[in-house]
Amino acid sequence: MIKAYFLFIVLALAGWETQAQSFTPVFTGGQEGHKSYRIPAIISAGGKLLAFCEGRVDHAGDFGDINIVLKESKDGGKTWGPLRTVVDYNNLQAGNPAPVVDLTDPAYPQGRIFLFYNTGDNHEGEVRKGKGLREVWYKTSTDGGATWSDAVNITTQTHRPNMPGKNPAYNFPEDWRSYANTPGHALQFADGTFKGRIYVAANHSAGKPQPDFGDYKAHGFYSDDHGKTFHLSETVTFPGGNEAMAAQLQGNRMVMNIRNQKGNERYRIIAESSDGGQSWDSTYFDRQLPDPVCQGSVLSVGSTRNRRLIVCNNADTAQRNNLVLRVSRNDGKSYYKNIPIANRPGNPRRNSHSAYSDLVENGRRKVGVLFEYDDYKQIVFTTIAY
Repeated sequence: MIKAYFLFIVLALAGWETQAQSFTPVFTGGQEGHKSYRIPAIISAGGKLLAFCEGRVDHAGDFGDINIVLKESKDGGKTWGPLRTVVDYNNLQAGNPAPVVDLTDPAYPQGRIFLFYNTGDNHEGEVRKGKGLREVWYKTSTDGGATWSDAVNITTQTHRPNMPGKNPAYNFPEDWRSYANTPGHALQFADGTFKGRIYVAANHSAGKPQPDFGDYKAHGFYSDDHGKTFHLSETVTFPGGNEAMAAQLQGNRMVMNIRNQKGNERYRIIAESSDGGQSWDSTYFDRQLPDPVCQGSVLSVGSTRNRRLIVCNNADTAQRNNLVLRVSRNDGKSYYKNIPIANRPGNPRRNSHSAYSDLVENGRRKVGVLFEYDDYKQIVFTTIAY
């Protein structure tokens, strides 16, 4: 008892907090028409929480018959409604849901949801070799996710594939091959110079495969006219930059938090921008954020004068485990709160206790965490007070 009390004091002094967590299952593999559910994303819209993910029909693999599915909660995540399918790309892959609510379009004063996603016609490894195509699309909803528009293909604006045999418009010298949004929610700038900008973090591979995934790099795309047109950012120059999410910082600045696919440094890659994510002022490994080569999530909350940056990832360099939520008052220079969410001590052979996650504001000084849990058997939800 004395040892446990001493450990609690040490963690508290180091900025670590302990909270008793209860996890609510949202998507469970083998139920509701899909063998597996992966790649969570979550937003708040019209007083509800909307949880998206990939519903993998036949197996848990990354390619195959994969739908984008949705559930909603009207009570802050305590209970969840039935599963609905938003995107079904026949027997091929639709994935990487990146939802965001546009709250600044005068044509839609109640807000309009954008759901960005990707489709694919081959395994990632084959697409990386130039033997397949990934495309970029979006759908919108003006009734809180109850109904959705027809899909809009924005590949030529947001991607640079070189496959004129499939489509003459896909004839870009950059020769991007593999491509993926986020995973997790997209961003809308809430205030400042870039107020209203919709921003989607993404990544691509360019040219022939390179050793240790050096052909992968992160980038973003954005719209300043409510989805009428899109523009590409500069590419983040770090080789191996992969799955990424973006968040607004103080003073019109933005951060992109990126997975390092090379795995040579087991930390998150950080890229900062002062022009709304068009170009990058600095890029570095954040040694406060250890990572096992996995996706991580990021969210900014509050106003420009009192903005907090929240980061959630697996704080482990060896396995997908030890999901931790961190809170910063100074744009990630330091974190004054470190809150463990899910950890399975020992047994490193079982290496996916927690994996991908996403974050949503869920009440005053509270954040909801939607994450993959228990060796990908479930996607669960919990609320953390910070």
